[in-house]
Amino acid sequence: MNGAGERKEIVLCMGSSCFARGNAKTLEIVRRYIEERKLHARVFLKGSRCEEKCSRGPVVQVGSNSYERVTPESVVEILRSEFPEGGDGE
Repeated sequence: MNGAGERKEIVLCMGSSCFARGNAKTLEIVRRYIEERKLHARVFLKGSRCEEKCSRGPVVQVGSNSYERVTPESVVEILRSEFPEGGDGE
């Protein structure tokens, strides 16, 4: 389990294929999720140029878990599973 003091990295592939397939919208959803749940202290969000998994994209990595064929609709469930306790508000 991820302790409250640990930061978890979220990486969104922003290569042209993943971007066009939905990671542009997914990025906004992830940003909003982090903001609404006050996860800033627990999350480091970044983009990557290409994860070289274009045929399985869009790709999102959270910590050591890699998710493929991520949609704007499915990313919220991914975030809920990765951050089950929500924000700590601090």
